[in-house]
Amino acid sequence: MLEAAGDREKFRTLVEQVGLKQPENGIARSIDDARKIAAQIGYPVLVRPSFVLGGRAMEIVSDEDQLNHYMAIAVKQEGDNPILIDKFLDHATECDVDCIADYDPDGKGRSVICGVMEHIEEAGIHSGDSACALPPYSFTPETVRKLKDHTHKLAKALKVRGLMNVQYAIKDGEIYLIEVNPRASRTIPFVGKATGVPWATYAAKVMAGKSLDELGVQEQPDPKHVSVKEVVFPFSKFPGVDVILGPEMRSTGEVMGIDDDFATAYAKAQIAAGGALPMSGTVFISVNHRDKPEIGEIARAYEQCGFKIVATGGTYDAIIAAGVKAERINKLAEGRPNVRDFMKNGQIQLLVNTPTKKGPATDEGKIRAMSVMHRVPILTTITAARAGARGIAELQKHGWTVKPLQEYH
Repeated sequence: MLEAAGDREKFRTLVEQVGLKQPENGIARSIDDARKIAAQIGYPVLVRPSFVLGGRAMEIVSDEDQLNHYMAIAVKQEGDNPILIDKFLDHATECDVDCIADYDPDGKGRSVICGVMEHIEEAGIHSGDSACALPPYSFTPETVRKLKDHTHKLAKALKVRGLMNVQYAIKDGEIYLIEVNPRASRTIPFVGKATGVPWATYAAKVMAGKSLDELGVQEQPDPKHVSVKEVVFPFSKFPGVDVILGPEMRSTGEVMGIDDDFATAYAKAQIAAGGALPMSGTVFISVNHRDKPEIGEIARAYEQCGFKIVATGGTYDAIIAAGVKAERINKLAEGRPNVRDFMKNGQIQLLVNTPTKKGPATDEGKIRAMSVMHRVPILTTITAARAGARGIAELQKHGWTVKPLQEYH
């Protein structure tokens, strides 16, 4: 992975060669280094050990106190190994692009895009824990074209032979390179099923000496159907654990929903993952401060689907201000009845909760843990809440059907 500390300068040069941007970043070997870099970059920042697998020990920190705490632990555990600090692109959309290439050591060859996947969760959640859609459901054609062009350039610059996975973040129309992995990614089985092309088989033959021309591999147009990958978590086996997602990977499996439109494919993916979206009832909503400007529109979408809205505190005020009917209920610390009572009594069918704090000792962590205990579906990002409303609306109108995978291809 070309984001390791020893390769940072090579990575920067590569980014410049292909005309891409990269989040501001630095390498810290002490707490003082970390403070200086974070102050220069600006909070929030993403901090991580120089070599990580599955996002281990990665964390988003919002201020110097959090940074000091992280670095005090990291310096003890990592010893002389450096800590990477990157500007966290808040409210950015992440995506994966998989490609296959057959470049030789002299740079002769070509590359083919296997698929472009738009993440449903925002950047900052490990890609292995994010739902994603193929083809992208909100990117403009120009953005997709640029993503493919950048990926072709990276494959050529790295002289890739076989599969390559690239992760990008898109913020305010700008594309940032997060990481490039000249290897197969966990997304390839999903891309193969979504496109009907055996990319892993082709890659094995290319690595054994075949060329893409010999195999007749050509770039495919976007499928007419939409495939949504959703992840499966083990939280039901660990009662009381806060289910909130972050940079560390927590999922243990993946499922796929497929249909002619994004909304139905997303709803099918939720069914497959064991968290089927309800078709009626009550939605409990509690979001952090940064998501309040968007929650009125989302609450209205659930209201239009016939749901009753209940909310706490500032979220209730934001929903009412948007002209949506809602009932205010107590936070856990405010007395009873509260959301715990509502869930115990089967009065809540869906939770929308974007975190302010995390951990099993926090009130919202307890609420999220209770949702697992009582088997109430929960959506923990504003983008997932929006997708959930779209999925419910589509199923209410048209229902859903199944057909063999071969018919999609």
